[in-house]
Amino acid sequence: MSQVLFDKPDQLQKIQSGLLPGETIDAVFDMKGGGTGFIGITSKRVIIYDKAFLRKMKAIVSIPYSRIYTVAAEDDSGLLTGRGFFASSKVVLGTGHGEFELEFRGADKAHIAHDLILIHMLSIGH
Repeated sequence: MSQVLFDKPDQLQKIQSGLLPGETIDAVFDMKGGGTGFIGITSKRVIIYDKAFLRKMKAIVSIPYSRIYTVAAEDDSGLLTGRGFFASSKVVLGTGHGEFELEFRGADKAHIAHDLILIHMLSIGH
């Protein structure tokens, strides 16, 4: 991706300030729930900034793609809505240390995040 997708410029700047050499940003999205943080999706890892993950303190959690075992989109189908996968704003990352439930501000952003993470996961070692 050549253009970085982002919700808030200050969140983008925080992710940019912590990049490793050769690392690029795909997207930075605002999140709902938890400590109301944000997620950065880069060429090397997923970066989560949230105060709900580690003992009520603000923390930046980096998860390399090699440590993400699953990425799941919540199925938001029901008898009346019938909306199905990618109608929900929730994505769950499964890692060796547990699951990270991420709620985005819109199903469209959750879908983009899911696909970007999955693309990076599948390209490891190729």
